[in-house]
Amino acid sequence: MEKEQLEHGLSLNRRKFLGKLSLGIGSVALGSLLIPDLLNRKSEEDALFAALPHFAPKAKRIIYLFQNGAPSQLETFDYKPLLNQQIGKELPDSIRMGQRLTGMTSGQNSFPLVGSYFGFKQYGEARAWISDIFPHTAKIVDDICIIKSMHTEAINHDPALTFFQTGAQVGNRPSMGAWLSYGLGSENSNLPAFCVLLSRGKGNGQGVYSKLWTNGFLDSVHQGVQFSASEDPVLYLRDPKGMDRQERRRMLDKVSELNQLNYQAFGDPEINAKIQQYEMAFRMQTAVPEVTDISKEPDSIIKMYGPDCLVPGTYAANCLLARKLSENGVRFVQLYHQGWDQHGNLPNEMATQAKDVDQASAALIQDLKQRGLLDETLVIWGGEFGRTNYCQGKIQVDNYGRDHHPRAFSIWMAGGGVKSGMVYGETDEFGYNITENPVHVHDFQATILHLMGIDHEKLTYKHLGRRYRLTDVHGHVVKDILV
Repeated sequence: MEKEQLEHGLSLNRRKFLGKLSLGIGSVALGSLLIPDLLNRKSEEDALFAALPHFAPKAKRIIYLFQNGAPSQLETFDYKPLLNQQIGKELPDSIRMGQRLTGMTSGQNSFPLVGSYFGFKQYGEARAWISDIFPHTAKIVDDICIIKSMHTEAINHDPALTFFQTGAQVGNRPSMGAWLSYGLGSENSNLPAFCVLLSRGKGNGQGVYSKLWTNGFLDSVHQGVQFSASEDPVLYLRDPKGMDRQERRRMLDKVSELNQLNYQAFGDPEINAKIQQYEMAFRMQTAVPEVTDISKEPDSIIKMYGPDCLVPGTYAANCLLARKLSENGVRFVQLYHQGWDQHGNLPNEMATQAKDVDQASAALIQDLKQRGLLDETLVIWGGEFGRTNYCQGKIQVDNYGRDHHPRAFSIWMAGGGVKSGMVYGETDEFGYNITENPVHVHDFQATILHLMGIDHEKLTYKHLGRRYRLTDVHGHVVKDILV
């Protein structure tokens, strides 16, 4: 009994304070004396939502094609012929400058340079260098902005991936999609604001975990909803056998009544979040089957994405699904594609991985463009860090590997207010250090929020006495790449 009374006392909030203090105008007056702004101000959260967006957005939604495992920039978009000319020679100390190493190469006595096994050609008005293993990306080079000067502090996969997604190298922070759901919500009340798609390539894979699409300390309604490749795209969404829609509606109404009583008793905001999630799941029962049905897609679209788009769970299928979700008002679609961790056998594995993603990635850009959606949809392609210019282990020209390299790597962005046909940033002739226009992960995140009409310094949430934001206490908008 004492425990229940204690819990009840701890649940006291402003509304319950007024309701339980007494029953008259006098008690309200007393409450206003004790808490002067009780009656004449909105909550901080209400004020935040009233101000959003902070300015006119360039993009309405985001599709993030995350290449999990870190594709090598030296085999994709950062052409360095010097490495081919000096293959086997030692990386100069003046270039490495004592950089921290991973446990996989810290024991090496030498750091032999190794060039790309693949050829490069220049494409588009910007004469961007594109690897031969990305022929479809080469065709859309005038629609994308290649950033060659990304950098991060994280040198291992889990903290680096978590850093990109949440703004911190440790877990339990809201992910980027959760922040956008919290700030902007969804454009479609029948679908979540934040959806997650997973696919697995044929290369060496790194795991992805639910902490990457977590709501963190935000209400759980902002957590990403994972779609699967099974018969049920969203698990547990179907009605149980023997229950029809009317029975499910009656059941949810009764559960909602019980939850509302529980909220009135304890004031826990997660109870309201639970009510919202039940209602969203009910609406999704109709919306999800419609948006995941590709039977009505014309043959031209299937040909554009490639035959794999007909196989649920593949990268191509997820790219097509990402377009359909985005087209139907989902604010943030996060696609993780595993298999880019090439510490060895890089020429073979990267060629396979590139073939897995190249056509569908380019098709997504073309598809959005022909539908008039690219200008308002931001598409991002890239991994958590780059790869070393030296070989990991024994060097072989046709069979080598590269270790993790956080100091300089490449990504590309398209649509949604980003300049097209542009190459931004540069690295030295060894592809090791940035020489022009560095872009930190927090700068990248600040720019994304800016494109969505959000000042990254103002989208905050107070938790445990501190105001948190996606960019922590850092980040500058990269204005040079914006339209």
